Amino acid sequence: MSKSATTGAKQSGLIDPTNELEMTESRMDDRLTESAGKMLIIGLAGGVASGKSFVANCFRELGAEHIDADEIGHRVLDQSNIQEQIVTRWGGGIIDQGKINRRQLAKIVFAADAPADELTKLEQITHPAIGEHVERQLQQFKQQGNVPAVVLDAPVMFRAGWDVFCDRIVFVDAPLSIRQKRAGERGWSEDELLRRESFQTPIEEKRRRATDMIDNSGTQSETKQQVQDLWNAWRLPGKFE
Repeated sequence: MSKSATTGAKQSGLIDPTNELEMTESRMDDRLTESAGKMLIIGLAGGVASGKSFVANCFRELGAEHIDADEIGHRVLDQSNIQEQIVTRWGGGIIDQGKINRRQLAKIVFAADAPADELTKLEQITHPAIGEHVERQLQQFKQQGNVPAVVLDAPVMFRAGWDVFCDRIVFVDAPLSIRQKRAGERGWSEDELLRRESFQTPIEEKRRRATDMIDNSGTQSETKQQVQDLWNAWRLPGKFE
């Protein structure tokens, strides 16, 4: 494995430091052996504009399926029961041609002066439905019997509790300066990046809760090599063309 694709599974309890490395490696080998032949569920975490989508596509190239929680969230807003709850909370003006106006809804819940419970209420309405869709898709992939891994890309994974679905959590790392540059290419200001990030789980907590890390501050080839290294470490079949 390349030095920047590191495994961060943490062991707890009192361990003889002379045997700690050997015991940790033994436990990891046992876990990987147990997961061999089973569908591995990989959660992606990281800061805004860290490059999670690129890493997800790399895993897809190797044979993983992909679940995009944001995309599911957009579809959930078309459900009549969800729309009714949103209209009850924020009024009929949030509807445009029979659909939730996502831009208008975002202005309400993400506004700088919006009460904190506005976002919380939206999450209470939508997250259970999104979680049901995620769980249903995971079951469908599992039933196929030939899917080696599924990547779950969900910016609010920890807030929503969807990390419980995952066998591994990969933290996609990139320094703030690089993320600001990438965000600028999307038309976002530095303040906009920080504002969006403030609504997510703090980066250091994401890093701490991850089992693995990919340094996405270099070239795409370097990132792809780290993805391949992790894929190999998990004993999954497949390699980049």
